[in-house]
Amino acid sequence: MNIDGSTRVYAIVADPIAQVKTPQTLNELMRARDVNGVLVPMHVSAEQLPAWLDGMRAMQNFGGFIGTVPHKQALRHLCDEVSAAAKLVGAVNIVRREPDGRMVGDILDGQGFVAGLRGNQIEPKGKRVFIAGAGGAANAIAFALAQAGVAALGIHNRTQDKVQDMIDRLHQLHPELDVRYAPAQPTGYDIAVNATSLGMQPGDALPFDVDSLVPEQVVAEIIMKPEMTALLAQAQARGCQIHFGLPMLVSQASLMAAFMGIKE
Repeated sequence: MNIDGSTRVYAIVADPIAQVKTPQTLNELMRARDVNGVLVPMHVSAEQLPAWLDGMRAMQNFGGFIGTVPHKQALRHLCDEVSAAAKLVGAVNIVRREPDGRMVGDILDGQGFVAGLRGNQIEPKGKRVFIAGAGGAANAIAFALAQAGVAALGIHNRTQDKVQDMIDRLHQLHPELDVRYAPAQPTGYDIAVNATSLGMQPGDALPFDVDSLVPEQVVAEIIMKPEMTALLAQAQARGCQIHFGLPMLVSQASLMAAFMGIKE
């Protein structure tokens, strides 16, 4: 990589940051396309995110950034403009800097997750899906799965009010969808998804009860590091098919690049 005065800078913003895989994926994509650009990790706390964003507005060779835990929902309100999908989901994970410094956001997590499932020969259409979490990623995945034609969604979160808010917004677009609050046991579901950050750190609690898992179920992660989370290890030991977190990123890399104006 030859960084010079014409290099365009992109970022991924998170707290913590060490677990992210996006720099490798997007930098490899830019090298393959002969793009003079670099994507770097930036460790920014939730408290400092507004100030950081203002700084990036002033940086004229800054092309945009990917936002991840814990910033997706905050970015929905901090961007100058967001897509209709981001408004409905209530989260942003990709932001483009316009030439005038305006920040425009969208959400691609859900599309990437569904594409990753299908790339692993897991078709969500007609399936009953359990989702642990009610944050930005969980919202994006729920909306994408609804669009993909799942038969039902069960959503578990410690705060039931957040789940009810998700249900209300999902019903705006999919009024006939069977979507409900679910207890922490994914009994009766074909696919169980961890859409929380639990599993990133050693000693994290499991996002749901694994004792109820049966071999016929698929257990999917959104966490990319570690690749084999405690949840996936427990699911594999019980004979379940497992689906890693990285395909979600790989599947949306081209979408992210296009949104930030990185040429094909």
